[in-house]
Amino acid sequence: MRIEHVAMYVKDLEKAKVFFETYFHAVSNSGYWNPRTKFRSYFLTFDDGARLELMHRPELEDSKDKSQFRTGFVHIAFRTGSPEAVDALTRRLKQDGYGVASGPRTTGDGYYESCILDLEGNQIELTV
Repeated sequence: MRIEHVAMYVKDLEKAKVFFETYFHAVSNSGYWNPRTKFRSYFLTFDDGARLELMHRPELEDSKDKSQFRTGFVHIAFRTGSPEAVDALTRRLKQDGYGVASGPRTTGDGYYESCILDLEGNQIELTV
C-alpha cells in the first residue's frame, strides 16, 4: 500500500503553490475551483511521484494551537539527497526570509535534518 497524497489547507493558495514549485521543484496541475462552495485546490507532484494537495476555502479558521507539540499532522519532510543539499536549501530559505526552527543538525538517532517554516508557519523538514 502507498499513500496517494497528503493535503493541507492554506490561507494563500497561490503563494503556497509558488513556494513548493520554487524550493521543492513541484509541478502543479491547473487547479480546481468549485464556484458553489468557493473551494480551490492544486495538486502538486514531486520528482518521485509523491503528491501534495494544497486547498483553500474562504471560511478557514487558524488553529489556536501553534505548538509543534500537539496532536495531528505536524510537518512534511523532503529528502534532499545529501547533508550538503540540506545545508544549501536551509541557507537559501533563510536568506529568502523563511524561519529556521532547528538545524541543520544530526539528531540523537543519527538523522541529519533541518526544520524550516513556510510562509504560513507550517513546518517543513529537510533531510538526507
